[in-house]
Amino acid sequence: MKSSAWDLLQLNKRHRDGSIATQKDRHRMLQLSARQLETELGYRKMRARSLKPKHVLALIKHWQGQRITEDTIRNRVSVLRWWAEKIDKHNIVPKRNTELGICRRGNRYLNKAVSLTDAKLQKIGCPYIRASLKLQAAFGLRREEAMKVCPVETERDDKLVLKGSWCKGGRVREIPVQTSAQRTALENTKHLTNSGSLIPAQKSYKTHLMSWKKQTARAGLSRTHGLRHAYAQRRYHELTGRSCPAAGGTRTGSLSLEQQAENRGARQVIAEELGHGRLEITYVYLGK
Repeated sequence: MKSSAWDLLQLNKRHRDGSIATQKDRHRMLQLSARQLETELGYRKMRARSLKPKHVLALIKHWQGQRITEDTIRNRVSVLRWWAEKIDKHNIVPKRNTELGICRRGNRYLNKAVSLTDAKLQKIGCPYIRASLKLQAAFGLRREEAMKVCPVETERDDKLVLKGSWCKGGRVREIPVQTSAQRTALENTKHLTNSGSLIPAQKSYKTHLMSWKKQTARAGLSRTHGLRHAYAQRRYHELTGRSCPAAGGTRTGSLSLEQQAENRGARQVIAEELGHGRLEITYVYLGK
């Protein structure tokens, strides 16, 4: 293994930011970047701390010359930012992608909400996956959270309490249990497990994830992240009494001052329930 690749492997092991899936994706992109710098771009004998702006620009130019989507390039650049941050060279990668010649996204605020219908659920053969999907829809969980959640352990004082080890970025969070649909989704999971997760005892996370992908794709639910969008939009309506912009509601700039304050408060609540630290992330779920 080349020096930079080895350094990046150790860096990723020391800084376990994000879920297991995030760490694996980041490791893959870091190794790809190191390999391309060494073998395709001619930067020999690099170490992790050797990263400079010229290396970042060379990689981006290299990727743009290939048949790679803008979204893929953005994801790779975010990993380069992570690399720069961990070696205390924060300014190597500009914060704005436009400064790197990467175009802005198109309309990223389209409505991406999806519904979980009985017809789709009936196509899911595994009861564990069905239960996870119901929790994902009822509480706006990420896929990994919906698989790793331990239903018996999580419900406390009308709240669903998620452990950091289940969540992206290791963020512990609480989601209120307010509706009959949420309570039913929780109750229906408890007969599947004693105190374990919604991953069958005989399976690893990796093998169960493969089953999840196959069964949800077959059921027309391959984009289950859309269940989080639907949760966020439902919560916005509950908190404000209005539809959000993504669901056809009034755009933020056209609200009255009182409504704008209400809008901001609702978005803050929803961002926290979704496990995000920034209010701006709600633009993706709710529109702007």
